[in-house]
Amino acid sequence: MATPFRAIPAIPSGNEYYNAKAKELNERMEAQIPAGLRLSKDILDSLPVNVMQIPETCGLLSENELAITELDATALCAKIAKGELTAVETVTAYGKRAAIAHQLVHCLVDFFLEDGLARAKELDQYFAREGKVVGPLHGLPVSIKEQTPVKGKLGSAGFLSTVEFSAEDSLMVKILRDLVFYVKTNQPQSIMHLESVSFHGRSLNPYNTNLTCGGSSGGEAALLAMKGSPIGVGNDGGGSIRDPCAKCGLWGLRPTSLTMPQGDYYHYEMGNDGIIPSTGPMCRSARDINFFISAVRSTKPHLVEPLLIPLPWSIPDKLERKLRVGIMMNDGEVVPQPPMMRALKLAKSKLEASGEVEVLEYIPYQHKAGYDIIRELYFEDGGATVRRVLEEGGEDILPLTEWVISPPHTRDHTISEAWDLRYRRDKYRQAYSDYWNASDCDVVLCPPFPGTACPHDMARYWGYTAIWNLLDYPGVVFPSGIKLDPRVDVAYESNQPLSEPDKYFRDFYDAEYMVGAPVNLQLVSRRFNDCMLMAAQKIVEKIILS
Repeated sequence: MATPFRAIPAIPSGNEYYNAKAKELNERMEAQIPAGLRLSKDILDSLPVNVMQIPETCGLLSENELAITELDATALCAKIAKGELTAVETVTAYGKRAAIAHQLVHCLVDFFLEDGLARAKELDQYFAREGKVVGPLHGLPVSIKEQTPVKGKLGSAGFLSTVEFSAEDSLMVKILRDLVFYVKTNQPQSIMHLESVSFHGRSLNPYNTNLTCGGSSGGEAALLAMKGSPIGVGNDGGGSIRDPCAKCGLWGLRPTSLTMPQGDYYHYEMGNDGIIPSTGPMCRSARDINFFISAVRSTKPHLVEPLLIPLPWSIPDKLERKLRVGIMMNDGEVVPQPPMMRALKLAKSKLEASGEVEVLEYIPYQHKAGYDIIRELYFEDGGATVRRVLEEGGEDILPLTEWVISPPHTRDHTISEAWDLRYRRDKYRQAYSDYWNASDCDVVLCPPFPGTACPHDMARYWGYTAIWNLLDYPGVVFPSGIKLDPRVDVAYESNQPLSEPDKYFRDFYDAEYMVGAPVNLQLVSRRFNDCMLMAAQKIVEKIILS
């Protein structure tokens, strides 16, 4: 009999239908893991909090499979195009590692490796016959968030009552059919947490399973961190790409909205255009961001999805003048926890010493006012739709869902109040644009979150990411090169909190409990400056990691 893997079950409800349906979905997922890929009871009974090394030591992957899963997407596609790797062996390696990752961090909601291998065989046959690849992403395995429809596979809008097997592919999936789909990943209830816990269960951070992997694209991030996928697709309306990438030590870009395909995604508030989410890549290298977006944009998706803006994508090799980097040490509302502050100070000193960039102090412009506006925009019906959809599935509201839809930020709006809210949003955007212009910064370097990955259910502040969604400024996160170290990341420099949210983050900070969490930084530029942002990121990352 196959050994049952480590389960992170859904939180039970008082509703029998919900419990039965959630159990059915979790048992279905468990059954999809092949017996030959089950971790032994000895391993599962003695798991450390850091499970990153287990795929390499568990004995289920060959040396060749381990080598394949060490490669980023750019390297994989180059080897496939040269005939040095086949699509089948690539998909096999990543599929096996994904199965192992799920048993450790509960990152998947659907596993369909056999379908992926069938597509990989077709691509290999084409390559053998034609002597070339079908496109730049030929044979690349890709993981994809549950919210994004893949025909015949499980999808939902973050609630049990919305679960279905998708009738059609979304536009993004249609564009990416040169890749190979083999898994779908977990997301939170309502898709509005910086955490990933739902009726599927809770996803964990592989660097420290006591901590969250972030959200809402948290299953993606946990899988990528464990090298069970070379590249993933996420969505970001308040931090849902940048936050999980930051908490799992990855690279991720939230592009300017409406520049990447996002048609046909699962939503439960169809008419809310107050904030437009962005689709973007979640990666294991910065160059994979460019590689992925170049491939997607080359298909001219704006000709199919009329709302999209045909923004050119060409990252300059060299900027016209010395890069001007503004350093934002805090947002005026929440002071970063000690490891994040250490990373910011180290980055600042290295940038200043390099002589390659001009470093400026960046004082944020009324970020609390902007954060209040976007919190109000998220649920203009006061959370009524969320409560209704929960009730339809017999699903209890989770603590972070209750927090995000609760007053004072959330209330029901009349039509005229909704118009007024958009007017306030646009006035704020104009004032912020004027302020940015006066600062003369090209980019701003800042935290993506007040700290590293935090204990579960504690991520109750989105100000470091959501403010840029309100402004529609593109943002990229990347590793700082350090991890939380209890020996040095001991205490705050000042004992005086700036606000209630600041006190909240100070109160739960525990360096021993949060040990080993990666520390990422965020770089932001003005709207439509996505290509300049990625050129700047390359410069900044090189200096910081030198």
